[in-house]
Formats: sequence, structure tokens, C-alpha cells
Amino acid sequence: VHRIDRPVSGIVLFAKTSKALARLNQMFQSKEIQKTYWAVVKNRPKNESGVLVHFLKKNEAKNMSKGFEKETPGALRSELEYKLLCSSDNYHLIEVKPHTGRHHQIRVQLSSMGCPIKGDLKYGFDRSNKDASIHLHARKVEFVHPVKKEPVIITAPPPNEVLWNEFTKRAQNI
Repeated sequence: VHRIDRPVSGIVLFAKTSKALARLNQMFQSKEIQKTYWAVVKNRPKNESGVLVHFLKKNEAKNMSKGFEKETPGALRSELEYKLLCSSDNYHLIEVKPHTGRHHQIRVQLSSMGCPIKGDLKYGFDRSNKDASIHLHARKVEFVHPVKKEPVIITAPPPNEVLWNEFTKRAQNI
């Protein structure tokens, strides 16, 4: 139903039937499905929370997107909200809720505010993670079931890795 970048961990929705796929696609288009991500960054954001708006332009040849502060020909408006959840001595855990779903949006927008994601060489982090992952995790997906009309909340724990484990413990105390 939707995608996450190859080095990202977490939830991916699949539909069992073509009818379910059509319903879920419609719900994504009408923004009835909310996604929440966790990102580990080296630099503390200047503000503890906020809304970021950039205009993203995809470079197909490089499989990268570039963020612009102002409207730019060929660039799409991209918006997300973020909140600093907790910090360790060297890193910070940020919760991200994208309002739009653009190519590499979270990676570009966090990097644009001076907070590249740990391990993300493509968007400004200084070294890669040993396993080629980045510390971006699709944490939660929420929507109202289209038939039963009941809330559906799907949560995925981060990978079993030292830094993720530390932040999972810290986040439980928030």
C-alpha cells in the first residue's frame, strides 16, 4: 500500500485484496492514515517542536531530493511536524509526523534544519552505520477501519540495537 526507503526500519502496510488496496490507497490520498516515525539525530534541533515546510525536488539520476525554502519550479510542497522526545549524551530522538509523502521527505527536511539522521550519508551524516541502515523507523500507523469504523493502531518496536534500545527505554518514561 505504501513504501519506506530501503535503509529504514518499521511498518509497511500490505493489502490482502484488491478491494482493500483501493480503500487504503484512497485513505492515504485523503490523509485519513497518520504515520509516525522516530529518527535519531546527532544535532539537537533548535526548537523542541515545530512544523517544517520545504519544497522538494527529486533528482531521478541520483535518487535524491533537494529541499528549498521557497517555491521552486518542479518542486513539491512538503510538510511535517516534529517533536524532540528525549536525548542521550550524543544523540537525540525526534518523533516525526509527515503531512505529505514525498521522496526522502523526512531525511531531507531534518537535514535541512541541521539534524541529519544517524547513518544517512546521502543527506549529510558524517559516517554510515555498519549494517547500512539509517536511524529512521516507521513507528506507528493509525486509521479508522473502513468497514468496522473502529480505530486501528499499529506500532512496531525499533530494531534490537544498542542506541535504539536506549531510546526505547527513555521514551517509555515520557
